Amino acid sequence: MKYNVTGMSCSACVSRVERAVLSVEGVDKCEVSLLTNSMKVEGGADSEQIINAVKDAGYGASLVERGSKNKGGKSKDIEDAGTKKTLARLISSLVILLPLMYISMGHTMLSLPVMSFLEDNYVALGILQMLLCGIILVINQKFFINGAKGIIKKSPNMDTLVALGSGASFIYSTARLFEMTVSAEPQHILHDLYFESSAMILVLITVGKMLESYSKGKTTSALKELISLQPRSAILIIDGVEKEVEIEKIQRGDIFVVKTGAGVPVDGEVIEGSASVNEASLTGESIPCDKEVGDTVYAGTISHSGYIKCRAKTNSEETVLAEIIETVSASATSKAPIARIADIVSGIFVPVVITLAVLTTIVWLLLDREIGFALGRGISVLVISCPCALGLATPVAIMVGNGVGARNGVLFKNATALENTGRAKLVAFDKTGTITKGEPVVTDLIPYGVGERELLLLAYALEAKSEHPLARAIVKRAEDEGIELTESEDFTALVGSGAECVVNGSTITGGSYKLAKERTSIDDDTEEQFKALTEKGKTPLFFLRDNSLIGIIAVRDEIKEDSYEAVCELKNMGLDVVMLTGDNTRSANAIAKEVGIERVIAELMPSEKQRAIEELKNQGKTVMVGDGINDSVALVTADIGMAIGQGTEIAIESAQVVLMGSELSGVAKAIKISRATLRSIHQNLFWAFIYNIIGIPLAMGVFISWLGWELSPMVGALAMSLSSFCVVTNALRLNLINLKKENKKMLFKKKEEGKKAVLNVEGMMCPHCEARVKSAVEAIEGVERAEPSHKKNTVTVYGECDIEAVKSVITAEGYTVK
Repeated sequence: MKYNVTGMSCSACVSRVERAVLSVEGVDKCEVSLLTNSMKVEGGADSEQIINAVKDAGYGASLVERGSKNKGGKSKDIEDAGTKKTLARLISSLVILLPLMYISMGHTMLSLPVMSFLEDNYVALGILQMLLCGIILVINQKFFINGAKGIIKKSPNMDTLVALGSGASFIYSTARLFEMTVSAEPQHILHDLYFESSAMILVLITVGKMLESYSKGKTTSALKELISLQPRSAILIIDGVEKEVEIEKIQRGDIFVVKTGAGVPVDGEVIEGSASVNEASLTGESIPCDKEVGDTVYAGTISHSGYIKCRAKTNSEETVLAEIIETVSASATSKAPIARIADIVSGIFVPVVITLAVLTTIVWLLLDREIGFALGRGISVLVISCPCALGLATPVAIMVGNGVGARNGVLFKNATALENTGRAKLVAFDKTGTITKGEPVVTDLIPYGVGERELLLLAYALEAKSEHPLARAIVKRAEDEGIELTESEDFTALVGSGAECVVNGSTITGGSYKLAKERTSIDDDTEEQFKALTEKGKTPLFFLRDNSLIGIIAVRDEIKEDSYEAVCELKNMGLDVVMLTGDNTRSANAIAKEVGIERVIAELMPSEKQRAIEELKNQGKTVMVGDGINDSVALVTADIGMAIGQGTEIAIESAQVVLMGSELSGVAKAIKISRATLRSIHQNLFWAFIYNIIGIPLAMGVFISWLGWELSPMVGALAMSLSSFCVVTNALRLNLINLKKENKKMLFKKKEEGKKAVLNVEGMMCPHCEARVKSAVEAIEGVERAEPSHKKNTVTVYGECDIEAVKSVITAEGYTVK
């Protein structure tokens, strides 16, 4: 359950609230965020008991309902309701502070003119300062109320330090003012009043709070952007008529319409029409996706062109976007392991500071310094000490890092995942559906005594009744070629080896090399052809008619376009890369060689993948990247489980990090974001500790006799105000992370063995076109590898070959080389 918490001002408040809630029976875990003023509680405790525990600790709390939003669609969890009040207090205080500073400094020190009745009327000048200061104290009474509560509840906080510092200055100055009424030389005492310091402390702290509040708002900007993606209304088809309704009214099964320029209201399935949809908000990929009947559309994505009717698969609170918002919001509340140091310090920080302030005042009095000087040193200690910077050091960086990830299609489920990802030393990839597309395609048609079309026709007749993924690849190729399905009879699945049927009176058999060898003789040339295909990671399927070989159809699960670059980039980042697969060793090695992975662990059952991950973990923190049900155990076992977003739901549920797109480049992005976030946390903690380690002794006056350095309470208050602002601003620099691919030299030489040429080719429309071009070009002598892309309209060729020959075969396939 999640709660809003009010009244917290620093990390000491966070520690107090956590201790109070953890003392409630039934609470298993409690995480409080100073950044979002929220609290996440796990366990079976009653919410009323939890709220009462927070109230007893001196703070306010209220339960947050899932999906609750205020006007404009912005979540209550990330709204800072006190910002406007803080601004109003600041403006009011400044209006009063200006005449106070004019009198106390301008007139007294610089002899600036005042009204005649105040000239040489030192007591009146003192009284006027006291009144102006008193007004500022009343305007900023929040510090004194919260500070007093902290003392009463035996949990002093930052407000306590501010209240003690400002209050001590005011009380001391008031006592000196009364002394002026009986003194023969009141003008000397006038210079010893601290009314302006008392007021200035409050104003400067309020300035710091405003800057901090503004910066904290910036850290949640990514979350606000995600929330704003959700449309507020949708067009439903009701009784055949289009009607605009609020998205909260959409239920599963409703039919909604998305027009050009409109946002998709909920997740749904296209049932009519087509559209080009920009899914950058979810995947980080800027290129729009074409959506047709049967495709899924997601809430928060935008239709660039087209008109589609969709059937709602979720309501407004169960969409992928809603889950992302919930996860990012929850990550802000969760705590990274590195934050424990700051938590321990924060729990004892304020009492220690108060003790040091008292001791400082006493020591200076014992050293025969005047009370004003001793009190000034004690007040300086109170107002320069900043528990806020310690409390914000980790959560602001976590929030910004999560936001950067969300904008780039990387979803960290909690702060621990965000921290640990950057510590990874080794990345283990699943093969099928992760490195490869998970969709086998036909790459080679090799007929024996028949034409290619006849071979494909007979194979189609056989495989049309099979459910095997390799069979579906042949069926798709035949359909793409426009071949009509020929009726078959007596279909029989030969378990583990192939299938058999009767077509036009002839027995057609298709399947593995082993099956073919059992039914007919295989000559040496065919044997060599079989080996050559398997060494390229292809699966050769043998087809026989009445036990005579009529051809081989090679099928292969194509490698994703960015797999090679993704692996290369991870190596350039200093990571070891391993491939885990249940596939046979020969095919696995062929795929691994193409993408630049030297280390392969093949022929693994799901349970064996788990053991492999456990062994890899002994070599360093391990990331497991996968997409299937068979990967779920390995994802949970790894230090960081990373799921491809288009994989199965169980894989996504098992993972700590989700890549919303299917590209492997997201792995490097996730690690870069995590590393940058870790750096920011280390920097923030360093400066927060160093600030206090240097600032407190300076305020105590340790360097006065040695270097002559003396810190006034006003300067201390200014330093305290800026410390938190600097910590938050440093975290905001994470928005400048460079997630572009590394430009370093390749760390392996596979593609350096030959030359590389890139041709602009027009006319390729689909993966089938790519397969035809790839097969034709790779058949040319000297070509090591060809990478066609119908999206980029390019064909990249590696090897030593005649480029004119390459152009000729591409043209012969019906495409245009530009």
